[in-house]
Amino acid sequence: MRFTDIFIQRPVLATVVSLLILLLGVRAAMDLEIRQYPQLESTTVTISTAYPGASSDLIKGFITTPLQQAIAESSGIDYLTSTSAQGSSTIEAHMELNYDANAALAEIQSKVASQRNVLPTEAQDPVISSSTGDSTALMYIAFYSEGELSVPQITDYLTRVVQPQLQAISGVGKAQLLGRTFAVRVWLDPERLAAVDMTPVEVVDQLRANNYQAAVGTTKGTFTEIALTSNTDIADPEDFKQLVVKQKNGTQIRLQDIARVELGAQSYDQLVMYKGIPATFTAIELAPGANPLTVAKLVKDELPGIRSQMPSGLEIRVAYDGSQFIEDSISEVIKTLAEALVIVLIVVFLCLGSVRASIVPSIAVPLSLVGGAFVMLLFGFSLNLLTLLSMVLAIGLVVDDAIIMVENIHRHIENGESRYDAAIHGAREMAVPIIAMTTTLVAVYAPIGFMGPCGFTVHRVRLYSGGHRGNFRDCSLDPVAHAVRQSS
Repeated sequence: MRFTDIFIQRPVLATVVSLLILLLGVRAAMDLEIRQYPQLESTTVTISTAYPGASSDLIKGFITTPLQQAIAESSGIDYLTSTSAQGSSTIEAHMELNYDANAALAEIQSKVASQRNVLPTEAQDPVISSSTGDSTALMYIAFYSEGELSVPQITDYLTRVVQPQLQAISGVGKAQLLGRTFAVRVWLDPERLAAVDMTPVEVVDQLRANNYQAAVGTTKGTFTEIALTSNTDIADPEDFKQLVVKQKNGTQIRLQDIARVELGAQSYDQLVMYKGIPATFTAIELAPGANPLTVAKLVKDELPGIRSQMPSGLEIRVAYDGSQFIEDSISEVIKTLAEALVIVLIVVFLCLGSVRASIVPSIAVPLSLVGGAFVMLLFGFSLNLLTLLSMVLAIGLVVDDAIIMVENIHRHIENGESRYDAAIHGAREMAVPIIAMTTTLVAVYAPIGFMGPCGFTVHRVRLYSGGHRGNFRDCSLDPVAHAVRQSS
């Protein structure tokens, strides 16, 4: 007796097994994590060092180069990128996929600490941060205004009103703002500064000494307790202008005498644009284990309420929605499955002339795919673009096997055998050929499993101010990279 005979001789057992596969598959499909791409732990460690007033060449020679040489000795690094700009140095260590993020951060911290005595004494301590996960957020929401509101005003409104609402949504890990923020900027005049015999460092010291926050204390009465406060900080540009920075020959020198004070942006190195209009983007990042489809739907449901509260002249658009690709992929799988079932019904019916023979493979195909969800859950897979693509390919394999089996059994029936004997003989004959055919087709796609996590390598060169070039690999394409322009 062959293995295939068991399910023909015992139809109740075959029905129970089919129902068990269906239940396990449906339950596993409900527990499968939905992601845009397979989960890979891609860690990037960023080392930022500030050296106010230093040129890019000085930053490169005395900060970037020694730190980069020391960091390169760490294990697990895939490649390094560095940027030497005026007043700041940024080094990014991209770790190998699935390398322990905590181990990478600890080792790089020790390497940076070993070079602290080599760095200039005027340079600030290096700031080390680590980020793990996708560099692209789930959604990018653009807030822009055509001339009525400036970008810092938009960012200020989003920080106070919109960002807390978005971060309160279930499944949203972080709502990061990409735009310019408000800051009081003091533009020093070198000639006037030299005329009063002052240096920029002295001006900074005076600003720090005259701008601080402090509480006076409390006073207690018989029945009351009152907290006392005082205005010890400066927040208005006009107040900054009247700040006394030096007294010379009985004359008070105020900040407005040596500098231009204005309320502007904290940084002018980055400009974010939406369709050619300066804007502020809100990047919606997923919380660990959150369903991107559910989170995207909740965010979209929240947008009408946010739009109704926005000031006049402020517009909102969803510039990028990563969940749309996942929904399209799932819809494509369902569409392909429906097309496969229709083709099976038509082909089998036209060739065999039997409706019953057409229904059998139409039931076996979706049952096999649902059962595959249980195997995916056992191996720790998620429902992502790659696994959905594999399901589309698997549909063709299952359809071919079902049609071959039904046609072979029907051939035995036409030769005069009973349905039972035809099923026994037809299954015995096709068991080994189907296994061999499936193995051959699987071998065609097997080399994909031996490919690295990055199927291609893109070499690019960036030119930064100061002439520092950096060659690096990039395994992803940022869908909103065109909206962000870096300027030095």
